[in-house]
Amino acid sequence: MFNGKHFQATASALITLTISTAALAPLITLAPASAQLFPSQGRPNRSNTERVYSSVVIPAGTQIPVEYEKDKILVTKEETAPLTVRVAANIRDRNRTTLIPYGSEISGQIEPAEGGSRFVAKEIIFPDGTTQSINATSQVVTRTETVKRGAGTGNILKGAAAGAAAATVIAAVTGDRAIATEEVLGGAGIGALGGLILGRRQAELISIDPNQDLDITLQSDLALR
Repeated sequence: MFNGKHFQATASALITLTISTAALAPLITLAPASAQLFPSQGRPNRSNTERVYSSVVIPAGTQIPVEYEKDKILVTKEETAPLTVRVAANIRDRNRTTLIPYGSEISGQIEPAEGGSRFVAKEIIFPDGTTQSINATSQVVTRTETVKRGAGTGNILKGAAAGAAAATVIAAVTGDRAIATEEVLGGAGIGALGGLILGRRQAELISIDPNQDLDITLQSDLALR
């Protein structure tokens, strides 16, 4: 089950967004559990779960809360790993027209960045099956976790997912190759480099907490179609 950290009480929790009438005006940050309200553009929707199919621009700098089914994601500092998350609440305008519905998927990848890793969003998949490109990133995560020889992969990966390279490191350091495939994100493993870490007593991995680290910020305007 997904961890709806922002609105656990209901999947249709409201996130509102506010800007001034000027399209490029600075966003107004509201209370924590809310975002910003956009002026209504186009006809309103009758459904609270369907997005509006008219031209709406969500400006750069807007934050979109997301959720992920695992409690932790482990990657190496050099690793790029694919990841798909879900929008954690309805994104609506001030007229309560749904712009991005709760549960919409956002696909992208975890990438190395500035001494850590971050999630780079590439595409939104709406519940109706339509898709749209998105330019957004999470904060950079520098938190680390040390994997030591003698630890069991069951303990390390309890409630967690790992990039393919991180899974290789964990298996090599612990000597336990029994890592369930559902715990491993896609992407390239270490391959021949795996031999270089055999015999090492510990290794350091980036540890991402989806409840704190994966919310994304638009890096450019998002013109919904």
